[in-house]
Order: sequence, then structure tokens, then C-alpha cells
Amino acid sequence: MTTSLTRLFPGPIRFLRLPVLLGLASCALASALRAEAPLTLDEAIHLALGKNQQIKVQSFDQPIARANLLAAFGQFDPALTFNRSYTETGTPASADPLVPQQVQSNAYGLAVAGTSPWGLIYSIGGNAQSARTILGGTGSPQDYLSFGGITITQPLLRGFGFGANLLGVRVAKANRAISDWQFRQTVIDTVTNVIYAFSNLALAQQQLRIAQRSHDLSASLLDQNRKEFAVGNVSKNDITQAKARVAATVESILLAEQAVNDATNQLRQLIGETTFAVTPGPLAIDSPALPELTLHPADDLREAYNLRPDYQQARLGLVKYRANEMATKNQLLPQVDFVGSYGYSGLDQSFAVSRRMVGDQENRSYSAGVVVSVPFTFAQGRGNARSARLQLRQAEADLVRLEQDIAVSVAHAAGQIETARRRVAADRTAYDLAQQVLDAEVKKYRAGTSSTFLVLNYQDQLIGAENNLYVALAAQRSALAFYDHEIGRTLERYQITLAKN
Repeated sequence: MTTSLTRLFPGPIRFLRLPVLLGLASCALASALRAEAPLTLDEAIHLALGKNQQIKVQSFDQPIARANLLAAFGQFDPALTFNRSYTETGTPASADPLVPQQVQSNAYGLAVAGTSPWGLIYSIGGNAQSARTILGGTGSPQDYLSFGGITITQPLLRGFGFGANLLGVRVAKANRAISDWQFRQTVIDTVTNVIYAFSNLALAQQQLRIAQRSHDLSASLLDQNRKEFAVGNVSKNDITQAKARVAATVESILLAEQAVNDATNQLRQLIGETTFAVTPGPLAIDSPALPELTLHPADDLREAYNLRPDYQQARLGLVKYRANEMATKNQLLPQVDFVGSYGYSGLDQSFAVSRRMVGDQENRSYSAGVVVSVPFTFAQGRGNARSARLQLRQAEADLVRLEQDIAVSVAHAAGQIETARRRVAADRTAYDLAQQVLDAEVKKYRAGTSSTFLVLNYQDQLIGAENNLYVALAAQRSALAFYDHEIGRTLERYQITLAKN
């Protein structure tokens, strides 16, 4: 009984759990090989989605991008800070007589500090300081100065606003979206390559069959010539001509067998195999049917702008460049920061009393001020802003170029489909006519009114016409896959849905 992966994977294919998909794909492949059933194109695509190494490698970029976004948001996380320091400074209080003086100081601090998305730097908590002077072996009383409240630094020009402080977050968000589109592009490329490889293997197998048929036709004519030579109807040269053709067809068979081996290994690699023999075993496949496709170039071009991963990545690149330009413009401003604090303080020779005074809010304490810093030339800021502006303009121009490339590629792909369709029709007619001509010439030969040379010539024409027909059919399948690839709807064509992590 044939095992079909389309039964194992009903409905759209979803990248929800790659290891599960890998296990199911492996089981399906093993079952299919046990049953010796021909591999279908849908089954090959399912296997590639679960086992293809390029997809596995690319799948790491998405969680990496999400981790980077988490890190970008982390710059605004508040932090609990604690500090404790002790300082002792010794200096002479007088030169004559020399009287040593020592100053002992302690500092404590505990606060929650952080930065806001609009640039505010804050610290909420308390600190205490104590100082004691020892002069000539006699120490002064130790006073504790405590403070509890909030301290802020708010940039007013440079460093103010979301544009100046959210650059890392905006870039990380864009990169996260870009990673999704990059993964989609990898899956599209892989599925398209599977279609190409599957079609190439089908063509190689057909060409091997054609080479074997050519050999059989030549061998049959050789047998016929030997019989005719025995009764004196043909010359020895007729036998020699037939022998030469039989020998020549052996080379064609050998080359066709190697082409089948190469195409088989290429498909096996895409569907996740890891061992490749010089002469792999035969891989039976079902010839892929041609999907029905109606061309609407204008509508398809608009669809391409929505679905093509490279175009969406270019648009997201503009988001990053605009965010960078906004941030660099902010750096052209002078540094003007408001600094201030508000809280309560306490002062006493007892640390406990000093701290209680802060808790009881006995002594209100506040400060306010402005810190101004103006570079002489703004050279760094002007250089960064100019570079960011030019990079944005370059990205915008590149997006226009990409739109033109997409329009050309869609038109080219549509033209390939029409050419392939007409080519198949012409080659099919040529094949039918070549078959008729050969049949007529064989009848004439048997009647004694033709020659070995003419029969061999018409055999060559038939073999060439048949080969051209299958090449044209393979080109038509590839043209349809290429058109879907250029539109960006390969996944929709095969009902593959990529789940967002």
C-alpha cells in the first residue's frame, strides 16, 4: 500500500514544532521506502521542510533576533544598586610642630536606578555619609548625614525624546521582522529547488529511457540487417552501419545513467539525506503534474510587492535607516540637562536618629539646576547625521531599483511560461510527425525500397524529437515554479503556513 505524506500532513503545512515535523517526515520516508512506492512531489516537499539543513540553519535566526529585541528593551530595566565605601585621608594639620590629622569617612547607598525611553535618568532611594576628624590622637564627634528621595537628570535637547533613546529597540524590532522574511525566503527557495530537482530527476529518468529506446531501435535494426544479409538482401556495410549505431548508443546510456545518479543525489540532499553513494539506488518518483496557472501580470506584480521577502526586507531596512537618521539629528543639538533632587534629610551623631529624621520627613531637601555642554564644531554630530541621511537616501533609491528588478523578473517569468507552453506544443507535433516518418520509412525498408542509412537517420530524428519534448515539459514545470518564486507565492501554492514564534 502506498504511504502518502499528504495523508500524514492534512491541510496546510505549519512550522509549529520543527522536531516533530522532522520525526514525522522521517517516519513517512521510511514507510514510503519500505512500501517501495514512488515518491511524489508533495512528499518530497514535506521531507525537505522537515529535514533540509539550510532550513534548520536559518531557523536559528528568528529566536536570535527575538533575543536581541529582548536585550534592546533591557536597557530600560531598573536596577537595584547598593554601595558601601570607607575613606581615610591623612594630612598634617600644622608644620611646626608637626601635628598629624586624619579624616575618616563612610558612605552608604541603596537605590533603584534606571533610564526611561524619553531619556530621563533617575535614582530613587537613600544614602548616608559620615565623617570624623582625628587630630593629635583626639577624634571629633562623628556626624551622619542621610538623604532619602529621588534624583533625576533629564536631557532637554540632546538625548531627549523617543527618537534618541529607542534607536536600539526600533532596529531590533525591524531585524526581528526581517528574520521572519529571511526564513520565509529560505523556505521558498528550498521548495522551489525541490521542484527543480524533482523535475530534473524526472527528465533525467526520461532521457535514460530514451537512450535505452534508441539502443533498442538500433539493436532491432541490426538484427533485421543480419537476417536480410543472410538471404542476400543487404550488404555487409548495412550491418556495419547498424553495429556502429548500437555502439554509439551505449555511450548515451552511460551518460544518461550518470545524469540520473547526479539528479538523485541532488534531490536526496534537498530532502535531508546525509549519505550519498557514487551510484545511488534508483529513486522511483511520480512525474509531477503541471499546476494550473492563469497569468495576470498587473495583479501579480502588486502581489509580488506584498509577498516577496526581499522587497519586504528592503522596506524594513528603510525603517532602520529612518530611525538612525532621527537619532543622529538629535545628536546635533547641544547638551542641556536638567538635574534635580527632592527628598528629606537628617543629620545627627547617631545613624539611627539621622535615618529616623528622613523617615519622619523632618527636613525637606531639594535641588535644581542645569548642565550645559556645547561642542565647538559639532564635527562628530554633523558627520554622523550626514552619513545617516545619505544612507537613507541610498536605501530609498535601492528600493526603487528593486521595484524595477521585480517588475522585470515577473515579466520575464511570465514570458518563460508562454514560451514553454508554445515550445511543448511545437515539440509534441514534431515528435508525432517524426514517429510517423520513421514508421513509414521502416515499412519502405522492409519492402526493399529504403536503406539502413535512412532508417538510422529517421531514428535519430525521432529520438531527438522525443528528447526535445521532455526537455520542453521540464522547462514548462520549471517556468511555473519560477513564476511562483518571483511572485513570492510558492508557499501559498503548496498551502505551507509559517507559524510566528
